Amino acid sequence: MEKETKHKSGFISIVGRPNVGKSTFLNRVIGQKIAIMSDKPQTTRNKIQGVLTTNDSQMIFIDTPGIHKPKHKLGDFMIKMATNTFREVDLILFMVNVDEGLGRGDEFIMDLLKDVKTPVFLVLNKIDTVHPDELLPIIDQYRSRQTFQEVVPISALEGQNVETLLEQIQANLPEGPQYYPADQITDHPERFIISELIREKALHLTREEVPHSIAVSIEKISKEEGKELINVMATIIVERDSQKGIVIGKRGAMLKEIGQRAREDIENLLGSKVYLELWVKVQKDWRNKASNLRDFGFKEDDY
Repeated sequence: MEKETKHKSGFISIVGRPNVGKSTFLNRVIGQKIAIMSDKPQTTRNKIQGVLTTNDSQMIFIDTPGIHKPKHKLGDFMIKMATNTFREVDLILFMVNVDEGLGRGDEFIMDLLKDVKTPVFLVLNKIDTVHPDELLPIIDQYRSRQTFQEVVPISALEGQNVETLLEQIQANLPEGPQYYPADQITDHPERFIISELIREKALHLTREEVPHSIAVSIEKISKEEGKELINVMATIIVERDSQKGIVIGKRGAMLKEIGQRAREDIENLLGSKVYLELWVKVQKDWRNKASNLRDFGFKEDDY
């Protein structure tokens, strides 16, 4: 008689400094873009949950904002959101960039993790950027400062060792139920993901202080009867008039480019043709105003 396989499930928080590849890893695992990616710090602002369901497990990943020294109310919100997950999950993936080595930011996060009872994996990302001989000394650096449940080197971009990491995660999760339907890959509504896809394109195309000042509000999503076309109306919010001019661009060229790039991703997400209409609006110093943060989905309950 075959031994019955126990179903495992649990919540896994992905934490680390900005730009270590947390969102790239999440999208790789889920197999679809649900978290936006950019070379700008602080790209992820909300907790993005991705759900991976297999025959005998369900892993719910939480991609948290990069942990950094906050400079405004939005920064405070992002740090508290990331650290609050420490006590809410079954496992923590502390992700680092091997290409940059151990820095003050990593030491700051390890100090935060020092007294956490939740098991912590050290995940060394971007191993495709260093020679294999360089890995062991880097691992020893981290191990000399903290004990980890597991240490797993990966390349989220190339997919190296990601399956091994998933096997280790499953082995360390408790027995539990299936929390979400098997075909559900995220707990975020489509409106949120659409707004993030638009914001991602604005991040890619703008420079200096502009990317950090951008928020996106979805005004309307509608489908015309008898047509395979979804209409999306969205507003890009910035903090200053000068930023509005940059986002619109000469004769509207920048806004048009943002819209074209975002529309492709939104069509892939929705599986339908999309008409995307974008506007730009100034809300001065919105990152320091609690009312604006609430309007853009940053809830005080998450502090």
